[in-house]
Amino acid sequence: MKPSDFKIGMEFEMSGQRWLCTDIGTRTIAAICLADIPKDDPSWLNGPPYAVPEQVIDENDLPACSADGFEAEGFDLSNAKPNRFI
Repeated sequence: MKPSDFKIGMEFEMSGQRWLCTDIGTRTIAAICLADIPKDDPSWLNGPPYAVPEQVIDENDLPACSADGFEAEGFDLSNAKPNRFI
């Protein structure tokens, strides 16, 4: 995948884990691992900053990302503010 393939709030898979895109840069994206978020507490998705660390996924990691083959849960990050570190 390329950064232009991502949208904020989009779910994708990388290395057998489900991730949520939280920000998009020119050559990188930021994401949080959904395995780290309790299913019964959506407040962990309030951010930024988020209750779990965001990971920067760069051009070396992007080929391992896939949005195919699963249904997204449709997280609403419309109130998210862009990060400035990407």
